[in-house]
Amino acid sequence: MLAVWFGLTRPVDRRTYLLSGVGLMALKYAIDAALVYLGTGALYPPGLFFDPLLSDKKQVLSAAPEWMLTALVVTALPFAWVGASMTLRRAVDANKSPWLSLLFFVPFINYLAMLALALLPSAPRAVVPAEKGLNSQHRLKSALIGVAAGVGLALAMTGISVYALRDYGLALFFLSPVLMGVVASFAHNRGHLRSAGETVGVAVATVAVAGGLLLLFAVEGVFCVAMAAPPAFVLALLGASLGRAFAQFGRGTGALVTSLLVLPLIAATEATVRTPDVHEVATAIEIDAPPAVVWSNVIAFAPLPPPTEWIFRSGIAYPTGATITGRGVGAVRHCQFSTGPFVEPITAWDEPHRLAFDVASMPPPMEEWGLFGPVDAPHLDGFFASKRGEFRLIALDGGARTRLEGSTFYTMDLAPAGYWRIWAEHLLHRIHLRVLEHIATESTRT
Repeated sequence: MLAVWFGLTRPVDRRTYLLSGVGLMALKYAIDAALVYLGTGALYPPGLFFDPLLSDKKQVLSAAPEWMLTALVVTALPFAWVGASMTLRRAVDANKSPWLSLLFFVPFINYLAMLALALLPSAPRAVVPAEKGLNSQHRLKSALIGVAAGVGLALAMTGISVYALRDYGLALFFLSPVLMGVVASFAHNRGHLRSAGETVGVAVATVAVAGGLLLLFAVEGVFCVAMAAPPAFVLALLGASLGRAFAQFGRGTGALVTSLLVLPLIAATEATVRTPDVHEVATAIEIDAPPAVVWSNVIAFAPLPPPTEWIFRSGIAYPTGATITGRGVGAVRHCQFSTGPFVEPITAWDEPHRLAFDVASMPPPMEEWGLFGPVDAPHLDGFFASKRGEFRLIALDGGARTRLEGSTFYTMDLAPAGYWRIWAEHLLHRIHLRVLEHIATESTRT
């Protein structure tokens, strides 16, 4: 069964497709439900599992810790491969176009497509033979054509999604890498089937060249390309395996063109329906000083020393100091960052227990660097927004010590939200710790 699930050569009849689909779907739900319960203590209703809209799952995901989001992403990858590869081979077994397997990635429609394929009878078809005796020049030419086609798709989707639609969504970060791998692999294997290793090399080269051109054209910076690279490589490899199978089981150029034309439509639709949710990131430390002393360093604190952590030296904005004008509700706190100030009107002043504030304005979240200096990437403008924050001081040991908690409430208009939240919340924890540890140092020095 492992060969049936994870391979690309074993045929899949409708009985195998139906039984495997139902069984693996139940297993996937059990894994997700266990992770959700361990991470949040909440039950995961089956209805939410089958609902493809992330906005409907916010009551579960909004309280999710980083490790749970990471686990959900990692455990989803093998199931995505099994679903796509079995759908492709079921379509071929039913003498239908292998390109129908791309419907597996389309929300809502994927359920109808899988149901239809589970009902169609088997009808074998011819396959494209493996290459024999082709010279290296011919193989290099097809590889270059494949890389060029995949890179062209990447640049086109970046232009449409980022500059025309102002959207960083699933069409750009999820579907585009899959189709890059499909296009590059299909072009390389069309007519003469290449080896799996050679196909993988073409897919890897496609993603690497596309990332390099984004840096060269100053569309994105080094740090964001590095963050987007891991899922892009994995998804492109998945697409490359599908593209090779498409070339093996039938040409299907028309279906490929249709898929490419539909991708911008998906991006345009996604840009109109996605609404970012507000998430909280909380970090806490314990300080050997009473709350009254800690409070004085919370509302304003002396300049921080230059950072030594590589993450801040790479361009991520970091706090450098804080000042306050006035006292009580209505006062305005200015938290200085390396990229500019946060302007924070005070909304709650419960001395020495709780300080809360809104964020009236914020600087860029990072200073992106390209090959030739700073990059003014579109994602730096409004796609990550800090909405409000607060500090909570809890007396310990009869008031001799303090538990200091710092929270940031933020929105992030990037998809897939689960993946980008892993990065955002890790960075916010690092920023929080830089501030909290500085407050602790100043408080114990008083």
